[in-house]
Amino acid sequence: MRLITCECIKDPEDLYLIVMKSWITLLILLVVVGTLAGVTYRMVFAYDDTSEKQPLECCSKVTRASLRTAPEGMVFIPGGTTKIGSETGLPMERPVFETQVKPFYMDTTLVTVAQFRAFVQETGYKTFSETVGDGIIFDFENAKWIIEPGVTWEYPMGKEKGMAPDNHPVTLLTQADAIAYLDWVDKRLPSEIEWEYAARGMSNHDKPYSWGHSLIQDGKPMANTWTGTFPELNNSEDGYLTTSPVGLFGKTELGLYDMGGNVWEWTSDWYRSYSDRDKPYTPGPTSEVVLRGGSFMCHDSYCHGFRVSARSNTPADNNMFHIGFRGVRDLN
Repeated sequence: MRLITCECIKDPEDLYLIVMKSWITLLILLVVVGTLAGVTYRMVFAYDDTSEKQPLECCSKVTRASLRTAPEGMVFIPGGTTKIGSETGLPMERPVFETQVKPFYMDTTLVTVAQFRAFVQETGYKTFSETVGDGIIFDFENAKWIIEPGVTWEYPMGKEKGMAPDNHPVTLLTQADAIAYLDWVDKRLPSEIEWEYAARGMSNHDKPYSWGHSLIQDGKPMANTWTGTFPELNNSEDGYLTTSPVGLFGKTELGLYDMGGNVWEWTSDWYRSYSDRDKPYTPGPTSEVVLRGGSFMCHDSYCHGFRVSARSNTPADNNMFHIGFRGVRDLN
């Protein structure tokens, strides 16, 4: 078989070398083109919001908070510096002060009836309400607070009114009852500073509410509060006369719910003036515990308790139908 060559190629081996170099050059070009295409593809999907691919996070948005995985049902609250209180709120919210807060985890929602039931079923725990046989509720017909026999965390309005829904916040508990549950799940009550810091969010905003500036947004209520004329008429414009399902109202930028309205929340702090906060304190028989968050009993003409800076206080053994709680956990 005879090899046919062009006249410019004197030796067949020269043709072989030329062909090999051409193939190598072609392969190099293909690799370069493929690399450029891949880079272009990644750039498009990194910055094109219309792509079905997940956009890459801008490096300035990558934070310890965005990378940390919180325990189930909790969110990570980064530590930082915050201002506590309000110069335009009630006297108990002054003076405003600045403080440091360590990072921690916080329950996304209030502790529910179902969660507390699991605790009772496993441990046999009896609450203060069950021990003394009564609790404090509001008589809507006569617009007054009363001590009602037979009310418990399972039947917050009495057995004749039926059981509390599983997905509603558990109530009719004292601070000690709340602590007993949280010990069982390896959590604790938040301090009032931790609570307000979390409610303000990572931006440490000074908006009146944890979700923003207004109680009504896009025509929808952002919290379960008293609607109507307080205390004569609650017209339930937000859909609820008493408690509402957790996780329904007021989602914050950190992913927390009900950080305003639904039920007041127990904290770990004894109530006293902010001006005395650094002084030694020994609780006495008349000492009271700080509550945060406001409830379905709060109206903006009265306590306006669903603001981030709002405080209330009550005896540690008060078992009331508008007080609940959520837990926090330290990082270590």
